[in-house]
Amino acid sequence: MNTKIARIDAKGRVYIPKALRTAAGMEQADFVKLGFKSGTVIMSKVLLVEAGDQSPEARTELTRASIRLMDRDEIRALAKYILELEETR
Repeated sequence: MNTKIARIDAKGRVYIPKALRTAAGMEQADFVKLGFKSGTVIMSKVLLVEAGDQSPEARTELTRASIRLMDRDEIRALAKYILELEETR
C-alpha cells in the first residue's frame, strides 16, 4: 500500500502527493468522493459523464470508466472487437 503523511491546513485542505494522485488516476479539477469508515477517511475519483453527452471527451471517459470495471477477459474481448472494427473502416 502506497501511503504518505500530509498536514491539514487552516481551511481543511490536504495536499495529495503527486505519486498518490498518479496512482489513483487523479488530475487537476477532478471530482472526488469522500467517505468515512471504521475510523478511516476514504477518497476515490468520481467519473462524471452527463446523460446524453455525445462529445468525444464524454465517450472516451465513459469507455475508460467501463474498462476499469471489467476483468481481464472482458478487456481482451473488447480490444479484439475494437481491432476487428477498425479493420473494416
